[in-house]
Amino acid sequence: MAETQPDAPQIIEADDPGSGSDDESAYGSGVPSDTTSLASEVRAYVYENGRQYHAYSQGHYWAPNDGKQNEQLDIFHHVYSLVLDGNLHLAPIGEHPQKILDIGTGTGIWAIDMADAYPSAQIIGNDLSPIQPSWVPANCQFEVDDFTKPWTYSRDSFDFIHARGIYGSVGSWPILLREAYSRIKPGGWFESVETTVGYYHDDGPRGEGQLIPKDNPVYKWCRLGLEAAERIGKPFDVAGKVDGWLEDVGFINVTQKEYKVPTGAWPRDAHMKDIGKYNLLNMLEAIEGFTIALFTRVLGWSLMETQVILAQVRTELTDKRNHFYFKMYVAYGQKPEITEQEEGG
Repeated sequence: MAETQPDAPQIIEADDPGSGSDDESAYGSGVPSDTTSLASEVRAYVYENGRQYHAYSQGHYWAPNDGKQNEQLDIFHHVYSLVLDGNLHLAPIGEHPQKILDIGTGTGIWAIDMADAYPSAQIIGNDLSPIQPSWVPANCQFEVDDFTKPWTYSRDSFDFIHARGIYGSVGSWPILLREAYSRIKPGGWFESVETTVGYYHDDGPRGEGQLIPKDNPVYKWCRLGLEAAERIGKPFDVAGKVDGWLEDVGFINVTQKEYKVPTGAWPRDAHMKDIGKYNLLNMLEAIEGFTIALFTRVLGWSLMETQVILAQVRTELTDKRNHFYFKMYVAYGQKPEITEQEEGG
C-alpha cells in the first residue's frame, strides 16, 4: 500500500488574538498548440453573471478564466510553494528530465517555473483556456486541449506528468491515470496535488482533525459544492484518494503526503502564519469564481442567493477566532522500468 506521510505539525497552535500582530491587513513567446489551433472561436469566451468562462469544450469546467480568477491561481501557486518549502514537486524526477507535461496548467505559472528550473526539459502545459502569457522560456509551450478526452501524445514520451488542483474536472480518475501511465516513459513519474473541499479545526476536547461545525456557513458552502460536483459527475472529493488509484493502474513506489493549510493569520508558528495569510487572500479571491457557476447552473440558485452565502463565508473566513484549515495531499508514483506486458514477452 502507499505510504501516507503527514509533513505538517500534528496540531497548528493558534496565536494569541491579543498579540497585536501586524497581519491584520491580511484580512482585508508561447508556441501555438499542435493539438488545437488558437483560432478565434477558442477565444470567443462565454460571459455569465459578470464572469468570463472558457469557450473550448464549453461548460466542461466550472471556474471562470477572467483576470480576477487568474490572479487567484497565481496566489494559490504561491501558497502551494510555501507549503512545499519552495519545491515545485516532490517526485524524484532527477536533475535532467527531458520532457514534462502539466495538465490543466491554468495560468502556466508552474510550467514556467519548471522550465526555468530544468533547462534540459521541454515543458508542455495544456488547458481549456489560452490564458497563459506569450513571453515564456524557450523550453516552455502551451496547448489548448481537454485532458479528459483521449490523449494524442505519444506513448512513453514524458519523464514527468504533473496535475494540480484538477478536482471537479475529472469524471473518472482511473481512466485519466491510465492515459497518463501510457504516456510516461518507463521509470518516469506522475504527481498529483489536491486539496480537500471540507474545512477542519483542531480546537476543543475532540482534538485534531475535526470537520468544522455543521451550523457554520462555510460547512454548508462546502457541502453544497460537493453536491453540485457530484451532480455533474466530476467529484471534488478526491484529495487523499489518488494514491490508491495510482497503484490500481500500475504505478509503483507510490507515496502520499498530507499537509495542513490554514486559512487566515491565526497560527502561532511564523511559517504557518505566512501560509495562512496568503491562503486567506487566495480564498477571498477564489470563492466567487468557485461558486457561481455550480450554484446557479447546477443547484438552481439565483445570483442573489449565491452572493448571500458567499458574504457569510467571507465573514467566517476572516474571523480570527475560527482556526480553520483544509488539507493538501501530494501523491506521486513511478512507472516500472519494465512493465508486466514486457516481462511476459
